[in-house]
Amino acid sequence: MSESKKIIVVSVVLSVILSSAAGGAFGYYAGRYQTDKISGNVTTQDIKSFNEESSVISTVEKASPAVVSIIITKNLPKYNQNFDSPFGSDFFRQFFGDSFSAPDLSVPQNNQNSTEKTEVGGGSGFIVSSDGYVVTNKHVVADTEAEYTVLMNNEKKYQAKVLARDQVNDLAVLKIDAKDLPTLNFGDSSKLKVGQSVIAIGNALAEFRNTVSTGVISGLSRSIVAGGGISGNEQLSGVIQTDASINPGNSGGPLLDLSGQVIGINTAVAQGAQGIGFAIPINEVKNAIESVKKVGKIVRPWLGIRYQPITKDYADKSKLPVDYGALILRGQQATDLAVIPGSPADKAGLQENDIILELNGQKIDGSNQLSSLITKLKVGDEVTLKVMHRGQTKDVKVKLEEMK
Repeated sequence: MSESKKIIVVSVVLSVILSSAAGGAFGYYAGRYQTDKISGNVTTQDIKSFNEESSVISTVEKASPAVVSIIITKNLPKYNQNFDSPFGSDFFRQFFGDSFSAPDLSVPQNNQNSTEKTEVGGGSGFIVSSDGYVVTNKHVVADTEAEYTVLMNNEKKYQAKVLARDQVNDLAVLKIDAKDLPTLNFGDSSKLKVGQSVIAIGNALAEFRNTVSTGVISGLSRSIVAGGGISGNEQLSGVIQTDASINPGNSGGPLLDLSGQVIGINTAVAQGAQGIGFAIPINEVKNAIESVKKVGKIVRPWLGIRYQPITKDYADKSKLPVDYGALILRGQQATDLAVIPGSPADKAGLQENDIILELNGQKIDGSNQLSSLITKLKVGDEVTLKVMHRGQTKDVKVKLEEMK
């Protein structure tokens, strides 16, 4: 072999060796880089975010078919095309001459003899049984003269009948004539934690159906006054606060955990604030929903008192001996008695200015409102109240009856 050929062969061999070595080194370091990257803090966080995002997408895909829009329509006076001008042509011609053309100041005339169905609002709801029971807010269906239509995610429409409007919570149950519907399952709102991720789905602004927003639970056991519309103001206790966007029209839609279970019913937003919405804990209304499905109406246990929740500030201001409990107190009107005559409380001997400290051993405070504790019980249950009467503490047994 000539010297030049030897050089060529050696060069080729060296090239192959060097290329293999370089490729192996590159593969090794690339693998090490990926391993290091996956085991590093940043990528661990990325993986966690990816998993959470996947959970949200999966939950929304599963839940959306059971979330509905509720369309509100009413028969309103029909405005026809017959117009009357408040000023005839002669009125202007007497000032500007015969050649003057009067401006069109006519207004549509209300035809009192005819009406037409008009969409006047909307809200959200969700299906809780395959045979057509739908849950929403009471204030969404408060108008007893309106008609309500349930619009499914697949564009199907059903006329809805309002079976029950809750006297205690902002809850209503509707029924549509359908079968084999997708449903949502209830979670356990007693196990919620501040900071827990949640998903809200609803008919935002009564226009954008199945709008999805995500956030966290910002607070628990809040007390708010929700108001507006036909239903007026309503005191809601023990509600969930969330920063998931809840807009007008979202009312009645579900608040979900990442497993897709309903943990609350979206009900209100704080006026003048962003990122502050509220939902009724699902545990507060489970019994009411089940009673409608069983007997066609909401059957609630009833104590029969009006009361003021006691806080530290209220106790200091009113010079009370305790800073927790429920003070039995009459309302502003003369007819707003503290203890309703013939009620379970009346039969048990409770009186105005008594303070209920505990119910079945549970302290009544901001986390355990009296109304919330009673809501979880059933008609016929006998409860033991720890009551402060004129400075003395005693136990009082009360048998709960059905709210009339």
